[in-house]
Amino acid sequence: MVTPNIVIPQLRHARRRAVIYLQKWIGHFYLWGGDDPSGFDCSGLILEVLKSVGLARPNIDMTADNLYRWFNENRTLKPGPGKLVFWFSRDPRSNKAIHVEMMIDNYHTVGASGGGSATKTISDAIKHNAFVKMRPLNYRGTNFKICDPFAK
Repeated sequence: MVTPNIVIPQLRHARRRAVIYLQKWIGHFYLWGGDDPSGFDCSGLILEVLKSVGLARPNIDMTADNLYRWFNENRTLKPGPGKLVFWFSRDPRSNKAIHVEMMIDNYHTVGASGGGSATKTISDAIKHNAFVKMRPLNYRGTNFKICDPFAK
């Protein structure tokens, strides 16, 4: 995979701005394949946040797995604000990231989730309780890896 061009802003302020911007989306609708304010899926929300602080170009569209491959070199064991958490398939033969969220502190993530591919409309989102939500880090289990998109 080709790594997208990254615009490097002042990173010490970008992390804080990203976390603040991310939290503004809590309660917003989840839509499968969504990547704009009409509704977000997990990777669409994270890309919106990365774009807002200049870490991703405006025209980039990626899955959770593509985001993981992009930031894999910045893996860390330490949780923290602005770091990305990737959850993986339970299939031991697969090393595919299937979900991504961003941490807002050392213990909580914010991400778009609920309903999966069946959530294509706002009515579906309401029916499936599919929104941008804050959750404890391990709410989806411990099969995750953390990457820091703000690492140099």
